[in-house]
Amino acid sequence: MQPYEKYLKENSQKLRVDQTDAERKLWQRINRDQLLGFRFNRQKPLLSYIVDFYCAKANLVVELDGSPHYEDEGIDYDAARTKYLEQYGLTVIRIPNNEINHNFDGVCEYLDNLITKSLSQLR
Repeated sequence: MQPYEKYLKENSQKLRVDQTDAERKLWQRINRDQLLGFRFNRQKPLLSYIVDFYCAKANLVVELDGSPHYEDEGIDYDAARTKYLEQYGLTVIRIPNNEINHNFDGVCEYLDNLITKSLSQLR
């Protein structure tokens, strides 16, 4: 598991309480090792950030993005954040909230495929 900045812990706990609808829906699907037996954490402090979902075994970060992420400032911030996390060997995927709302089965299949690929690389 990756270390994190200790000051992030309190904010991550608040974010777990104040989940978006998309985060809540995805968490119901991936909680309790339901994604091919892989465990995810939500609103996980990781290095210098809090990520929406993190799977340590697969080195996978899943970020759900609402409309602020598609404005210039959000795009630049997300790109820098992704680059930083990838330097530590993490795979970062970004999923728009509207995909959770309109193509949930497709999102779950995509995540299943990523985990399956990760499993084959672990062997």
